[in-house]
Amino acid sequence: MSRTYKVTGINLKGMPMGESDRLLTILTRERGLIRAVAPGARKHVSKLGGRSGLFVVNDLLISQGKSLDRISQAETIESYPGLSQSLGKLTASQYLAELVLGQALSQHPQEDLFCLFTEHLSRLERSPNLHTLPLLAHATFHLLALAGIAPQVQACSITQQPLAPNFQDSSWRVGFSTVAGGIVDLAALKDLAAQQASPGISLPPQRSSVAEKIDNSYQVVTLPQKLPRLSAQLDATQLALLQQLAQPDLPLEMTSLEMLPLASSPLRPNPNSSSETAWIAVERILRQYTQYHFEQPIRSAALIDTCFVSASLAP
Repeated sequence: MSRTYKVTGINLKGMPMGESDRLLTILTRERGLIRAVAPGARKHVSKLGGRSGLFVVNDLLISQGKSLDRISQAETIESYPGLSQSLGKLTASQYLAELVLGQALSQHPQEDLFCLFTEHLSRLERSPNLHTLPLLAHATFHLLALAGIAPQVQACSITQQPLAPNFQDSSWRVGFSTVAGGIVDLAALKDLAAQQASPGISLPPQRSSVAEKIDNSYQVVTLPQKLPRLSAQLDATQLALLQQLAQPDLPLEMTSLEMLPLASSPLRPNPNSSSETAWIAVERILRQYTQYHFEQPIRSAALIDTCFVSASLAP
């Protein structure tokens, strides 16, 4: 049996190993996540030096080892040098790499995840710096959708009725519940609270079904639905942005709403809510949602705050 195999992969993480080697975590099309040693990659004259860099895509020939595989040959087919020219872009890319590491499987083909991740890296690299945060939110939503856990953003998570942003009322808000899985109509939430407080009033029942063991057999029992805890409230502009994230491409006007005259924007944004502030809110919501469902923090998020939130507060 051959002890070598060929894969195409992108480097997601690297760390020094021994005197001159580097241990890489690689997302491959054919085998999912693998960990492999790039021997001598930290030597100045090593052919694997540049090929072991972050977000470099290589065709690899790998030798199987008892504990760790080793890279025998590597030929670079794609890299993203533009990402390292901007701290915001590099941080956003590392953020997305953490999401990929959180959902990628080992010993299973990951063609869709590989293509989605590299496509969004390309978009980040070739876009202006001011589009970085919107593109990060867009990519995050797509990765959540691929994992099957994207939040519900078109309809209320309680009533399943469509929700559209109301730009005519500056005080209009919609809730977002990480636990409930998406946006929440505040009026529906109020009705549900009233129903639970006064069981005798005539309101549409909000109930859930569970399997309960009764007399040594499992039966389906309906229970009153618990009130979902809100993670945040969104204004009309923020909801409009969130609802656009499911689209294959993010419309240009969505990245910089204040650049368009109010009358020409199909979204009719709230003039008191800048696009930068709105995108910060959207990213925060998606971040909290992602960390809850992946059950682990996004370590790059702190630097995202430094790059974007701190900059937005500067005079």
